[in-house]
Amino acid sequence: MHNTSEQFRDWVIAKRREFHRIPEVSFAEFRTQKKIIEILKELGLQGRPIANTGVVTTIHGSGPGNTIALRADMDGLEVTEELTSINREYISQHPGFMHACGHDAHMSIVLGAARLLMNEGSNFRGDVRLIFQPGEEQPPGGAIEVIREGGLEGVDSIVGLHVFSNIDSGEIKFRAGPFMATSNIMTIRLTGKGGHHLSPHLCIDPISMASRFIGRIIADIELRVPRERFTIGFGKVAGGSQFNRTPDEVEILGSFRTFDSQDSAIIEDSIRHTLDRIMDEYSNELFQGLPVYTLEILHGYPVLVNDPVFSRRAVAVLKAHFPSVSEDIEPFFGAEDFAHYLDEIPGVYMGLGTRNVEKGIIEGNHSSRFDIDEDILVRGAEMLTIIALDYMGHPENYVHKII
Repeated sequence: MHNTSEQFRDWVIAKRREFHRIPEVSFAEFRTQKKIIEILKELGLQGRPIANTGVVTTIHGSGPGNTIALRADMDGLEVTEELTSINREYISQHPGFMHACGHDAHMSIVLGAARLLMNEGSNFRGDVRLIFQPGEEQPPGGAIEVIREGGLEGVDSIVGLHVFSNIDSGEIKFRAGPFMATSNIMTIRLTGKGGHHLSPHLCIDPISMASRFIGRIIADIELRVPRERFTIGFGKVAGGSQFNRTPDEVEILGSFRTFDSQDSAIIEDSIRHTLDRIMDEYSNELFQGLPVYTLEILHGYPVLVNDPVFSRRAVAVLKAHFPSVSEDIEPFFGAEDFAHYLDEIPGVYMGLGTRNVEKGIIEGNHSSRFDIDEDILVRGAEMLTIIALDYMGHPENYVHKII
């Protein structure tokens, strides 16, 4: 596998650049879908649409066996890409949009694995399902629709990866068990009593209530959940229009993340408890029924949990082929709808480092200057191929033993 040709390297880099030029946002990946189907056809595979803008196909081995899925996400972001000394040849051709999270790399890596697997001919028994999934960046995500439309039917296990800008190029890192967080979006509307600033006693100030809530909530949560087990933040606070008038309503948008559904429930309860206290503190007998609040929480992607047995085997196999494989990375607060697949079938989600200071590849995911070290594309394709072949050859090593 390490003798992968220079021609293959050039091919997989070229595919990544093709995708990078045409970023499309979640659930609008029409040109991307068309290009994937064209490339699959060149490889001798018949891609079909799934989840509207996604693609799915299957590589068949020489006979019956287990089926493993390889998944790539497809969507870009609404980010204007900056011209750099690196991206001149392949900068986004869709103004205002960019592959700022590496999904272009993920697609080319899975297509690279497909090419390597097709070159194996009939040297394996079983099937490999390729899933190109739309809408990873936008909750509720495209994975749910892929599952609903039968994308996992007949699939026994699944593997995915993500390029990480904070890990050195070529390093492979993941962990068994909880690996990535659940994300939850909260919308809070605080309703007070508007009026002129010259008569504050005739007002209930929702801006003041919002400020008090934001300043207090972390400490309140920490009374019940250790700080290292959650993160919470606010992305928008909106209300009012006149400099000398207290508004009637303020809206707060934010999110919180945890590695455990019970912690999420505790945080939601803490948010309600804190809001209840603030309503009591700002109550005014002149205005019965005020202040009031509404709290809406959209539960996003679940905790991503790598199957322990599958992960241990994957680590052993990858360590036999690559110099830098780590299984002890700490869980982190990123969220991924790959978690939905792992709720259905066993598998593993891995991180592949792309940071390369010498090449100037140092920007974080979602930056307008984000880029990848293209040398990792071959490694990513080899990783997925090696696991897929080992799984189909020895599926018993990837499953829990019944005692």
